[in-house]
Amino acid sequence: MTPITIFIKEKRKALKLSQADLAFKSGVGLRFVRELERGKATIRLDKVNQVLALFGKQIGITDLNHNEKGENA
Repeated sequence: MTPITIFIKEKRKALKLSQADLAFKSGVGLRFVRELERGKATIRLDKVNQVLALFGKQIGITDLNHNEKGENA
């Protein structure tokens, strides 16, 4: 499972939402939510952001390489 998959599933459960509730509230299909929580490798990022927006989050860009001072290597 990916960090996004884990985050979404845990937040959904913490808010006591079913997958159908999450799909409805975020404006995506139930099938998409199921595939997202299963960690499907090919999913649309715009739809992931729709789901994450419900939790006040969005996908962002992070550096993979950091030196000890937190600067780019």
